[in-house]
Amino acid sequence: MFVRYLGFVLLVWFPERLHAQSAVHSCDAPILDDGYLVQKQITYPHEANLMYGCDNGRKPAVEGWWATITCQNGTWSHKPQCIDEKDCIPPDIPNAKYKKSPKGWYDNNQSIYITCDKEYESKNRDATAICSNGTWTSVPVCEKSIETCGEPPKIPHAVIIHQEYQELFAADSEVQYECEDGYTVEGGGTKDNITCIFGNWTEGSACRARPGPVNGGSAGGGTGGRPTTSTGSGTQQTVEVKNCGQQPVVSNGDIVGDDSMFLRYQCAAWYKRVGPERVRCYSNGMWSAVPVCKATFCSVDTDAYRALLSVGVKHFKDGETGKLRCVDQDHWLTDHYSVVRCTDGRMELSRCCGFGELLFC
Repeated sequence: MFVRYLGFVLLVWFPERLHAQSAVHSCDAPILDDGYLVQKQITYPHEANLMYGCDNGRKPAVEGWWATITCQNGTWSHKPQCIDEKDCIPPDIPNAKYKKSPKGWYDNNQSIYITCDKEYESKNRDATAICSNGTWTSVPVCEKSIETCGEPPKIPHAVIIHQEYQELFAADSEVQYECEDGYTVEGGGTKDNITCIFGNWTEGSACRARPGPVNGGSAGGGTGGRPTTSTGSGTQQTVEVKNCGQQPVVSNGDIVGDDSMFLRYQCAAWYKRVGPERVRCYSNGMWSAVPVCKATFCSVDTDAYRALLSVGVKHFKDGETGKLRCVDQDHWLTDHYSVVRCTDGRMELSRCCGFGELLFC
């Protein structure tokens, strides 16, 4: 008898409990100054839509001359507000950031300064928008930077690791790749890095099949390889490159071509080779002189200079002259720049000058 009574109580109590958990709240009518509500009532049920408009000389603080809000479990989707029709709502500028107004809108004649995302730069160096009589004038455009790289190049027998797929990479981005089983990069490891430098990826080491045992270097015409040429002293002969074992690593350079008698080195973009292009293996197991890849650009970290507008690291080619925007402590100086000169890898920055003074900085 007790069990049947208890079952009856549970059947009565559970539906009420479930109903209480799933109950939603209605919304009270919002307060709107300088405007009017359409179909005004005291309360509005969950998911009800309410339209509103503004008096003459005013407009909603959202896109359009009328707006709609929705009741979402006791809260309106946004607070209805009417602002001066000469004020501006926040602009939509793809791939950019700017300081948000605490009010939610911007006064007439107010300006904003935008900063493009790392992979982008402002078109024509225009980074300022001005609110003028309710619309934004000269809205900046963030376009793909010439320093940005596309997806990393395909490396045979390797995959990019610890990196979600993306189409664009900012300058100085570095990704790591790993060779598949049975393959190694120069030096015997299985991993290497490539870097985005001014729109181009540096060349990574190729993944090559892991070699089996090879003979050591030998003199004369031994089994280690066939002699081809001799050095000026006549005491050393060059043999097949496999006789010297591990190949020399050149920073910012890579081995190109496929020749059994020499290694040919090529430097990455923005680097130039200093020294011999070809490296040979001597019969005593030693390599001939190895080239060096020398940088032909300068880097400027704008975050390290208080006078410069922070735009990250910028690169300038050797012999190139450019300019970087300056900023003071109180407000943006939209027409003041520092002239940058890159000479033989050395960087020089001038004082901040007005646009008309750049030739004399």
